[in-house]
Amino acid sequence: LTGNQAVQQVLAGLQAIYLSGWQVAADANTAGQTYPDQSLYPADSVPNVVRKVNNALLRADQLQHLHDKGTINWFAPIVADIEAGFGGPLNAFEITKACIDAGAAAVHLEDQISSLKKCGHMGGKVLAPPSEYLRKFVAARLASDVLGVPTVMVARTDAQGARLTRTDIDPLDHPFLTGERTLEGYFEVKGGLQLAIARALAYAPYADVIWCETSTPDLGEAREFAQAIHEKFPNKLLAYNCSPSFNWKLHLDEPTIRSFQDELGTMGYKFQFVTLAGFHTLNTAMFELAHAYSTEGMAAYSRLQEHEFEMELEQGYSAVKHQSFVGAGYFDEVQNVITGGETSTAALTGSTEEEQFE
Repeated sequence: LTGNQAVQQVLAGLQAIYLSGWQVAADANTAGQTYPDQSLYPADSVPNVVRKVNNALLRADQLQHLHDKGTINWFAPIVADIEAGFGGPLNAFEITKACIDAGAAAVHLEDQISSLKKCGHMGGKVLAPPSEYLRKFVAARLASDVLGVPTVMVARTDAQGARLTRTDIDPLDHPFLTGERTLEGYFEVKGGLQLAIARALAYAPYADVIWCETSTPDLGEAREFAQAIHEKFPNKLLAYNCSPSFNWKLHLDEPTIRSFQDELGTMGYKFQFVTLAGFHTLNTAMFELAHAYSTEGMAAYSRLQEHEFEMELEQGYSAVKHQSFVGAGYFDEVQNVITGGETSTAALTGSTEEEQFE
């Protein structure tokens, strides 16, 4: 959601950054609006956040080199959400180019129609015919080829939880059509795992990674999907959304939750991620502080600060020294070079951070 959150993720040891369109819609789009995940925001929003995240990681790398301390590879790959492509094949081509230009290492494209795109855990999803989806996917792949930048292409199907498709033109969908149509003219389908498998098998020759959006955290369903894909494509990489849209304790006990991702890994789900972690941590952390501050005043903030000191000591957390964290020391060094080391206006020298936080 933010560059600072990405820095914390890499510092804590995570190996990749997932950049969610849901979160961009909610709080990081160029329209400055709060939107649901329905492709309502301007198409330049995700590339803009990709660039912001990469700039934050670049600053962290510069600070590491400045202090000559640490060996973290700050440039974790960013997996960017291009939703349903924001239109037709040409739109998918352009947004993929923009994401790659901003520094994305991977993009994912889902098989809903763009004009009615929904979060995979909402109702009302309308599937595009597989042939139409693949044209957009090829367009996204072409963007990578044109730029000459190897990019991981992730194909996502939302068929497990969908009940509508735009047209009955594609033979792959025929076994799943109910024969009914809606008032808007959409065709009803029997969505579910078998439709998701059929579509994923059609996408697999074109994609580096396959993602089936699910409605619950179900290891049995995950295993059945993985086995069906690997029967035809033995080494195909899979992705799994460990979504905050699931009520985890409603479906699984604590031991199963603890082993859930290890189990997925043995099935071939090599990229596992929490799509809305940034949104939920941002909101819970601020609400907790604000709620306590409203009754306790500065005692609440002091408690947060003490927790930061503990994390700094025990886990390597560094943002408690906020002036240094955002690069004040880096620009002091730039100024020193410019002035030959003779300056009276360095920012950290004489600061409260220098005096009180060492």
